[in-house]
Amino acid sequence: MSNQFLYPWVKPLLKKVSLRNLLIFPFVFQIFIAVGLVGWLSFQNGQQAVNDLANQLQNEVSYRISQKLDHYLALPIQVNEVNVNLLNLGVLNLQDLDSIRRHFWKQMKVYPSLGYFNLGTVDNLFLGVGREDDGTLYVELMKPTDNFYYNRYLLNDQGDPTTRIIREEYLYKEDKWYSDAVAAGKPIWSKIYQWGDRPEVISIASSSPIYDQQKNLVGVIGIDLILTQISNFLKQLEVTPSSKIFIVERNGLIVASSSDEKPYLEVNGESKRLSAFQSRDPLIKASSQYLLNRFSDLSKIQTKQSINFQLNGENIFVRVHPWQDQFGLNWLIVVAVPESDFMKEIDRNTRRTILLCLVALAIATGMGILIAHWITEPILRLNRASQKITTGDLNQVVKVKRIIELRELANSFNKMADQLQDSFENLEQKVIERTAELASAHAQILVLNQRLKADNYRMSGELDLLKRMQQLILPKAEELALIEGLEIAVYMEPAYEVGGDYYDVLYMNDVVTIGIGDVTGHGLESGILMVMTQAAVRVLKEIQERDPVKFLNILNRAIYRNVQRMNSDKNLTLSILNYKNGHLSISGQHEEILVVRHGGKVERINTADLGLPIGLDEDISEFIGQVMVELKVGDIIVLYTDGITEARNIKKAQYGLERLCAVVGKSWDNSAEKVKQDVIADVKLFMGEQKQLDDITLLILKQR
Repeated sequence: MSNQFLYPWVKPLLKKVSLRNLLIFPFVFQIFIAVGLVGWLSFQNGQQAVNDLANQLQNEVSYRISQKLDHYLALPIQVNEVNVNLLNLGVLNLQDLDSIRRHFWKQMKVYPSLGYFNLGTVDNLFLGVGREDDGTLYVELMKPTDNFYYNRYLLNDQGDPTTRIIREEYLYKEDKWYSDAVAAGKPIWSKIYQWGDRPEVISIASSSPIYDQQKNLVGVIGIDLILTQISNFLKQLEVTPSSKIFIVERNGLIVASSSDEKPYLEVNGESKRLSAFQSRDPLIKASSQYLLNRFSDLSKIQTKQSINFQLNGENIFVRVHPWQDQFGLNWLIVVAVPESDFMKEIDRNTRRTILLCLVALAIATGMGILIAHWITEPILRLNRASQKITTGDLNQVVKVKRIIELRELANSFNKMADQLQDSFENLEQKVIERTAELASAHAQILVLNQRLKADNYRMSGELDLLKRMQQLILPKAEELALIEGLEIAVYMEPAYEVGGDYYDVLYMNDVVTIGIGDVTGHGLESGILMVMTQAAVRVLKEIQERDPVKFLNILNRAIYRNVQRMNSDKNLTLSILNYKNGHLSISGQHEEILVVRHGGKVERINTADLGLPIGLDEDISEFIGQVMVELKVGDIIVLYTDGITEARNIKKAQYGLERLCAVVGKSWDNSAEKVKQDVIADVKLFMGEQKQLDDITLLILKQR
């Protein structure tokens, strides 16, 4: 940190502080820094330990969940593959539904994690064996003659149907377990879906199409896996008291979670699966929203991620573990743990460190007071003697014995008192000589001031002449009113006497040419470059040069060579627009061009790839591009310089392009003049009392 920065702050303090306090401060400050540094390092080490512990714990939990999913989701695939093989070998016969029912019933008994067995054929035969919440097994049967109505029967201990408990319509071919397998033509996982009669049951089906020997589709066999069982497993994992674990699809829909909330929402009387972004659990909702904001799309998370974010001022550790299988499942395992679950002991150590720091400060302050008194007592005697000298009493002798340096200072002080007597005798002559020197210097300053005033008058006259030249070459209101097809409103306000902004509107041979640019810097050179640009554009317009590449390249070459002759480093951004019968071409690099369509929709045209700054290089032809815009009745073109978008208020905030878009989008149905007034009024309102620091130029073109 530089002395120039410190001095203004330290100087007032040094005027008020005593030597005794100044000697005490270093002792206290050093102890404070040392103890504070030790405490800070201790806290940081604790934080690092917390981070490492949280990362290890989340890794272990994610690994256990991944293993559970591998095992849990592999089972229905394996059982389904066995059943397909039995059908292909003829061990199970679609004509013998009783044997298939008994087979499904036995598998349900053996594998309690499986939720439902499906079998549907193309000729409207359906057989399903399921499990109630209390573990009771039932069978659902639909024959081709039942017109898509199935009968549900309870199964006894031998797997035989007993009481019919329901009869309902079921269009099984429209369900995901059937339709997804038919569409894929191979074993797959269906999309996750809710059961129609039990919306709280969310399941996924491992389905496989069945084909005969001629490769004709016979039907689909599938096994439903109830995802609630995964949620039960997640709730059993002991991570930390406040942690949350959830599994989501890449679209954000929750597969399972350790939360107690329902896995679905009621929307207009219809049950829909719960999205993590709509979760009522604040930790699940905030974690999923942070992942979406960070990666913009959950599908972009392809590797394991350990990240932190803030929720209500508290740090949250999040571990994301992608999980996939070969049959199309692509999920994310998310473990979110609040830092406060680990920080109790660290907070206790922090309080202990602060207490020790206060004790050390008290001890250091006491020692500093004693040492300061011992050092400052002889210095105070020197101070009293010096004060007597200021009153004219030069006969002062100070004796100091204890401290070598102060003893030497006292001897020097005594010698100085003797020398002062001799100096007073020669003081009058020295004052006369110094007065003569100051008078000579004052005369020289007066001459320099006269020269400076003359230079200022000359420079002011030159700037005033250039300012009038700029105003004279700007398009007049009566010229703009004669232009057919366009309603034009313009505004230009330089920040200084001579501005560096350029704009012009030329109408010739039914073609309207609009130019807008911004010269770097301000002052005489920038104003001259603006005038040269206007003249060059006018000449190229007069010779009817219509090729945008040649137009801008010739103009650039002329400006470049003049800038070189001026030995200047000035250049300018410049866009040239040509309008005829509702068609607008745009060339050259400048600010973004705004097109306001019917209804206030704003289109932004980036001109960065349409050229290079003028006067920067001799040949820019290879960089020049062109964009065509078709205007409809009521469409508006907004041209501006950065004096608008970079305008600042008293808080140093910038006006910005987004706010400009909002204003013109809101005022789209007004006249060009009203749109211009709305923009300028909003810019002035935003700036408030802040001084205008850059030229402001605005052109509004509206298709009649």
